[in-house]
Amino acid sequence: MLWNHKQTRKVSGFFHAMPEPTLNYVPCPDPSGGHRMAYWEWGDAKAAHVVVCIHGISRQGRDFDVLAQGLVARAEEPLRVVCPDVVGRGRSDWLKDPAGYQVPNYVGDMLALLAQLNQQAPIKTLDFVGTSMGGLISLGLCGTPKLPLPAPVRRLVINDVGPVIQWEAVQRIGGYLGKTGRFDTVQQAADMMWAISTGFGAHTPEQWLALSQPMVKPLAEGGFTLHYDPSIAVPFRSVTQESAQDGQAALWQAYDNITAETLITRGAASDVLAPATAQAMTGRGPRARLIEFEGVGHAPTFVTNDQVEAVASFLLRPTSHEKPDSGAS
Repeated sequence: MLWNHKQTRKVSGFFHAMPEPTLNYVPCPDPSGGHRMAYWEWGDAKAAHVVVCIHGISRQGRDFDVLAQGLVARAEEPLRVVCPDVVGRGRSDWLKDPAGYQVPNYVGDMLALLAQLNQQAPIKTLDFVGTSMGGLISLGLCGTPKLPLPAPVRRLVINDVGPVIQWEAVQRIGGYLGKTGRFDTVQQAADMMWAISTGFGAHTPEQWLALSQPMVKPLAEGGFTLHYDPSIAVPFRSVTQESAQDGQAALWQAYDNITAETLITRGAASDVLAPATAQAMTGRGPRARLIEFEGVGHAPTFVTNDQVEAVASFLLRPTSHEKPDSGAS
């Protein structure tokens, strides 16, 4: 059993009585007539400093609740933290054509989101945090020249992913992706998710419950299922080892194009981002700083205090400060 429902729920110092984010939507174009993407918003909706946090392939925007609250609490100036549910996940629409579940289309959706955010309140400072798939989306946003961004990306956190993704990890993820299942209780679903997510590292029962609750939705006939469209697995399963290798050059080119100050966060036991790839990322392109978390695989969840502090100190450090030395730390 992962938790006791009678326990007081507390996550990284925040009790369950914490505020809830605002849920909003943005219309996004697609060949089948368009779809809506949901996004969760924390902090000051009029703030000129915006941090966009993008989740992994089978996750959703509420993964960043603890990080978002930590950023807002630590910020000395007004801050707006926006955490989208990538299409097909969470509260977002599902695509009519599963072939659309690919990173270039997700990049287009993020551009629509940024345009709406900028229309609501002009963006002067723009930062990104991307976990796994979200890191690849961020790579596309920051590394593709001449995209209509409302402001240059100032700082970028790439969480446990890079231009080279280990094939064994692709096979592992493909083994469970799309199997949304049916569960009698949220606890049963959380137990299943823990079985495939031990790479996230140690979490208290309360922390895992907080991460798990937004990952399920009730079924009309009773019980629960995972939140996402099983068809997100269709394009993923078409990837071969050869096609993945062929795409590496383009990903490295995008990485080399990045001008934002960049931080790489890596689980020390990650099977997705190899040590050699992470080290290579510190020596080319934006010459990223690298932080590794011991006892964690793929991927750090930004729930524990040390992980929140690592991201917050990077994103919230005044721009006028000298850029830290490149390389591992």
